[in-house]
Amino acid sequence: MLAPPAFIKPQLAQLSKDAPDGDAWLHEIKLDGYRIHTRLDGGRVQILTRRGLNWTTKYPTIAEAVAALPVRDAYLDGELCGVLPDGRTAFNLIQNATETRDGLVYFAFDLLFVDGEDLRPRPLTERKERLAKLLTETAGHLHYNDHQIGHGRAFYRLACEHRLEGIVSKRADGRYEPDRRTWLKTKCLNREEFVIVGWSDPEGTRHRIGALLLGYYTPDGELIYAGRAGTGMPVAELERLYQRLHPLATNRMPLSEPPPRGGRFGSPLVLSRVHWVRPKMVIEVTYAEWTGDGLLRHVVYLGEREDKPAMEVMRERPE
Repeated sequence: MLAPPAFIKPQLAQLSKDAPDGDAWLHEIKLDGYRIHTRLDGGRVQILTRRGLNWTTKYPTIAEAVAALPVRDAYLDGELCGVLPDGRTAFNLIQNATETRDGLVYFAFDLLFVDGEDLRPRPLTERKERLAKLLTETAGHLHYNDHQIGHGRAFYRLACEHRLEGIVSKRADGRYEPDRRTWLKTKCLNREEFVIVGWSDPEGTRHRIGALLLGYYTPDGELIYAGRAGTGMPVAELERLYQRLHPLATNRMPLSEPPPRGGRFGSPLVLSRVHWVRPKMVIEVTYAEWTGDGLLRHVVYLGEREDKPAMEVMRERPE
């Protein structure tokens, strides 16, 4: 019997201003976690990141749930999430979970391979139907991520009313296209990933770090300053970030151009109180808006993204 592929690059989503309508599209809740593939091969499970890193030992309870599926071989696409009491997913719960990650759930939304059959050329609706049947008896750490056919704009409004991150829209008859941005994501919240380029000294009783300095890469490889994140970090997280950043400290500014000293919003940036770092760490934040001069306003730290290389962090722009 044909074994499942060792790794399949995930299909990606392009940011969109509006959700598409019509029955040609199906829509899913945009989950707030790590994009994860799970691979089952004759009882052996692998948990793979979006870049193919093996995280199986990090999440043993998820691996056990996948191993219990009533098939010999399978390859699933989905999202690893922490779940709030009201059912919403929250990225920071992944970092706050215990070492055994008992509080985490894997939401599967696509089935790419099962028992020797490659399903990637099949329509998405067929793949999801077979996935739903496969997960009928599962519970606890492994869930099926359902969808809505059509009514994209109404579904998006409902998601925002329930304070969700947004929705992902996919062609109902679409095949699985690795590494292509053929899905659409429509966000209720402004949230994005950025590279940490430095930190500023704290003031008063603030612990370790005043604010994180953020940047993103252009397609040409230039690292552009995006602004600062100073809220959303309790004392324990400030200490953890400091311990992670201190070994990355450098005397050389990593940005392509120096950041502006001042602006219409926030206090002036004093470069003599900035500690630059090699651009290795990626974090996720929420923000109010981009200003006209290309800086973020009202930035709130959400957590570190260990699953994405810094060089892949670019500013998202809707088509």
